[in-house]
Amino acid sequence: MIFERLCWLSVVGAACLAPAVPLQAQRWLRPDVMGREAAVVSDHVLASAAGAWVLREGGNAVDAAITMAAVLAVVRPHMNGVGGDAFLLIREAATGRVYALNGSGRAGSRATPAFFRGRGLTGVPGTGILSVSVPGAVAAWEDALRRFGTISLARALAPAIEYAEKGFPVSARLAADIEAERSKVARDTALARVFMPGGKVPAVGSVLVQSELGSTLRVIAQHGASALYGGELARRLADFMERQGGLVTYDDLVQHRSTWQEPLETDYMGKRVLAFPPNSQGMTFLEILNIVEAYGLDGKAHNSADYVHVLVEAAKQAYADRDRYLADPEFSAVPVARLLSRDHARSLAARIRLDTVVQPVREDGPERDGNGDTVYLCVVDKDGNAVSMIQSLYASFGSGVMLPGTGIVLHNRGALFSLEPGHPNVIAPGKRPFHTLSPAMALEADGSLAAVFGSPGGDGQPQTLVQILNNVWKFGMTPQQAVEAPRWRVFGVGRLGLEPGIAVEVRAALAQRGHAVSVQEPGAEFGGAQMIVVTRAGAKLAGADFRREAYAIAW
Repeated sequence: MIFERLCWLSVVGAACLAPAVPLQAQRWLRPDVMGREAAVVSDHVLASAAGAWVLREGGNAVDAAITMAAVLAVVRPHMNGVGGDAFLLIREAATGRVYALNGSGRAGSRATPAFFRGRGLTGVPGTGILSVSVPGAVAAWEDALRRFGTISLARALAPAIEYAEKGFPVSARLAADIEAERSKVARDTALARVFMPGGKVPAVGSVLVQSELGSTLRVIAQHGASALYGGELARRLADFMERQGGLVTYDDLVQHRSTWQEPLETDYMGKRVLAFPPNSQGMTFLEILNIVEAYGLDGKAHNSADYVHVLVEAAKQAYADRDRYLADPEFSAVPVARLLSRDHARSLAARIRLDTVVQPVREDGPERDGNGDTVYLCVVDKDGNAVSMIQSLYASFGSGVMLPGTGIVLHNRGALFSLEPGHPNVIAPGKRPFHTLSPAMALEADGSLAAVFGSPGGDGQPQTLVQILNNVWKFGMTPQQAVEAPRWRVFGVGRLGLEPGIAVEVRAALAQRGHAVSVQEPGAEFGGAQMIVVTRAGAKLAGADFRREAYAIAW
């Protein structure tokens, strides 16, 4: 029954589907989606439909968010799941407070620099069993529901279980993503059996069944998150790690806990913008905003050469701070207050020259050019409760390792640790790695909800967030227009990527100022932004990015 009701809800939102035309062929690909009561957006239509169903059945924003997160673990299986991490910003309408729930896992107790150096490695491998740290997403699902939800974890997992056991249609995007990772999937027998049966990528429109993942989700529904952190699944994972020479032990899983934190905050254009604290790069997003506001954008037209140049130069300076300091604050002091101070922003803004590139490109740093394979979702319910949530396996299909018999794809987030002696992000047992995941939220000056927003995109997430926020607040776009507008992104190797919608004369002007400009079609490297804006009249306006499979529903 759940399956049929979700399918019906997906039809309700069908007006949001993007026509198959290039961005430059028409100004906006999708119509605005807006409603008076509630809105949901996620990285897949079936997840958004599930969230809408929960809200229509009387659930709140947290109930809907966790339901969507679980569905995304099934329908975007290469990007997130039981074997990955999650971060949530949660606004409680009754109090107006915003809470940050850190659902990232820690390095295993065997994870030391000496371990890797003893094997002749100069860095943590990007794939394979040595890149696996403790997965934190499932604990975060349960912790969010226990504190703020109204439904059980079992009920929240029900739609995901149904899609895992009965299957769901393979989209063109999913088929292309599997094809892009053909060699990675083929190297792991368990992965290949599910995602490339008979050595073939599932055809578009075929039904992908993940029965073992369905069984795993049923175990979690019955026993709670403890199944993965001390129960049957924990034993299987620990035994597998032992056999494969991994770094995570049974005790590491038992000892895992999510962490409730205070969000970071800055004032921008008269609003309070909230981001996730370290070990997330949320501070980088806020630092860019501070530098931009200190410099000033008056008179600079949208995506003009001056506008893009100032934002790019601000971003490069904020990323330099990120690469220098960001780490697990339980292991290394991160000078967040100084980095987000107005004095620091003014000093960095003073370095920007409008006629030339001043800030050098980073030569090293985590997740240099990776997109991150991540999903984002957001929801605002009828009472004003709101969730901005992001979860990930890091790389596509994570470590490239599936726990046999469970359908669990293990993430490779441990790859973001450093082995450099003295570096704040150097690997250590029980330490959380640097994280790119950056959910965001904005409040009016009086504390009422203004917006929830976020984007996949790995290293580029802060850049995408700055652009869509300015698109709405500075240039008066609707959320849908804001997430569709042509984007740019600074890549660590020195490249400034521009989408074709940015004018030819702007590209030339940026190149003349010293930027290494390249033009590429809109796609995953530019993120997959999603946004819900709440107006003073209480309307919910939603935007869903055509660059991925994002989908918005409001009523």
